[in-house]
Amino acid sequence: MTATAKQTSPKRRLLLASDRADQSSELADILSSVGEVDTVTTSDIPASPNGLSGVVVDINLRSPESVQAVRKKLQADAYSQMPRLFVLADALHHASMQAWALGATDTISRPLDAGAIMQRIRAAFPDSQFFDSTDRGKTLNRGVAAAHAVIMKIFQRVPSGVPLTMDDVVQAESKILKAIKHSSLREWLTTVGCHHQGSYRHCLFVTGFAVAFAQHLGMREADQRRLTRAALLHDVGKAFISTAILDKPGALNEEETAEMREHPRRGYDALAAQGSFPPEMLDVVLHHHEMLDGSGYPNGLSGSQISDIVRLTTIVDIYAALVEKRAYRLPFTHSRAFGIMESMGSKLDQQLLQAFRPVAFGCY
Repeated sequence: MTATAKQTSPKRRLLLASDRADQSSELADILSSVGEVDTVTTSDIPASPNGLSGVVVDINLRSPESVQAVRKKLQADAYSQMPRLFVLADALHHASMQAWALGATDTISRPLDAGAIMQRIRAAFPDSQFFDSTDRGKTLNRGVAAAHAVIMKIFQRVPSGVPLTMDDVVQAESKILKAIKHSSLREWLTTVGCHHQGSYRHCLFVTGFAVAFAQHLGMREADQRRLTRAALLHDVGKAFISTAILDKPGALNEEETAEMREHPRRGYDALAAQGSFPPEMLDVVLHHHEMLDGSGYPNGLSGSQISDIVRLTTIVDIYAALVEKRAYRLPFTHSRAFGIMESMGSKLDQQLLQAFRPVAFGCY
């Protein structure tokens, strides 16, 4: 090669595994714009992913044969470090949870949006042009993966009666703290926003905001760890709430609202029965919807009855909910979200909210 010759980056090789040939041709065309695409049936997924950048799985999750074939292949050690993108017929939790259980590292939903899919492919499937192989990028990815593993256990194991343990949370916290400290909150939110949906994404957003806030306040590491654990677990009770309610694309009726308001108590009961979680974490799980003026739930606490760690978690929980995209509305801008929280007045610790301002405004 001469000094003036132009070097080109190797193109991605993507495997599209599909048992939906009638619906996958459009997806194959989209994928071909960002990489070379090999299309196989789910039963023909190779034992080893040699030379592949990632796998896209487009299957009917209601087909036991296809599900079993994918599970057998993708949960083998050879695919453990391979990005695995699942295509869902919808974005509801039951489909997402099944995909994660089969080994998904990301999901997309029909109807397909070519631009959005290409963005997700570039983020999910590395090549030499797009993949961040630096220690910074690896640290961020490890942190998000560790947090996601805890959230996945919450939504998959707890409703089945399999207890979540304190060790599950402790094993993740160092990676999470390191990820945000050595990258940024902005990068954390971008990564989570590209790869997660619904309640999973909300818990990961809240965790990112809480850790960034703790680091901004200069909390000692032990307190940063306490807040990380509390943020990860604050919505554990939503694992018991009907997916029809969690995913409803509109306002909840009175009966649905009553069920949703049960999630703090149900989460508290599940973790308290396990026995290894400290009182302050149980406090956050039970009371993160309490308001300083007594208008919150489930116990109508007010003022000094609400601990500092709960006050902080409540602020990041509300802010995250406002800036996230929801099924029934677009996300609020950071300034609009912060203004809404300021207008809540005595419901929130306004002094703590102002301390949160640099974190909120600095993440965009």
